[in-house]
Amino acid sequence: MPELVTHQLATPCDPSRVVVLGATGAVGSSLMPWLSAQAIDAIGLGSAQVNLCDPSSVDLLRQMIRPDDTLVILSALTPDKGRDVSTFMKNVTMGQHLSLFLQQSPCAHVIYLSSDAVYAEGLSLIREPSCASPSTLHGLMHLVREHLFREVLSPSRTPLLILRPCALYGPTDAHQGYGPNRFLRSAIRDHTISLFGEGEEQRDHLYLDDLSRLIGSCVRQRTSGLLNVATGSAVSFAAAAKMVAELLEEPVRIISRLRQGPVTHRCFDVTALQRAFPSLRMTPLSEGLPATYRRWKEAAEVGSVS
Repeated sequence: MPELVTHQLATPCDPSRVVVLGATGAVGSSLMPWLSAQAIDAIGLGSAQVNLCDPSSVDLLRQMIRPDDTLVILSALTPDKGRDVSTFMKNVTMGQHLSLFLQQSPCAHVIYLSSDAVYAEGLSLIREPSCASPSTLHGLMHLVREHLFREVLSPSRTPLLILRPCALYGPTDAHQGYGPNRFLRSAIRDHTISLFGEGEEQRDHLYLDDLSRLIGSCVRQRTSGLLNVATGSAVSFAAAAKMVAELLEEPVRIISRLRQGPVTHRCFDVTALQRAFPSLRMTPLSEGLPATYRRWKEAAEVGSVS
């Protein structure tokens, strides 16, 4: 397989500064503490500071971001905020304003957090060369943004890294997507977990702290190119539900609901990731779920998990 990523810096080196757009979201809430713990100079910007849907954001970004900054773009309206055309257009508008800024004021390095949703729903084994043919507006939005950023950064040869993670979970993820975090919240709140059918579908689940560590490594080596991010080990939803049930002291019922679609599996070939970062260890679900539950309890959030 040809190399899909390039480390612009052979020896890892802290950047002058990291600017994180979307710092208050699930990934940003994990990444910012990691950068701080590593003593990497970083500022986090959320929609309260810069509303990327507003054209004025272009000028605001010009005032805030320096030419030697590394820019990490996490900002997006996630599917739980809407799956309709209106949400799609807002996300694309955000990408347009970011593109205008990058075209006029390039920085040292750009990392864009895309999604595995750019790949067709029916693909059972995903590699970086797999055809990007989104089945949803959310996936299409990310693919449009990827093309926009490539287009505007190419003339200045600004290093651009596109990361396409699989389904995420962890302490900072407040989304209600079908999977480990929803199962854990439901088990805590109602002592039940609902599965579609028997939960046969196999999926790869990525612990948010692992994604933060990877982004940090990419920041330090000024990595460019395209990379899928996954553990390489798919687990069925039924197995994930059982892991959750075994965490709680109270009995948890696992309920089968009417399936809403055919059984599909989604696995990842992580060869490219392992070649680019051979020392990176991904957290298996059997370790990530207990860590998530423990951190919720430590933060005294268990009683208010929604």
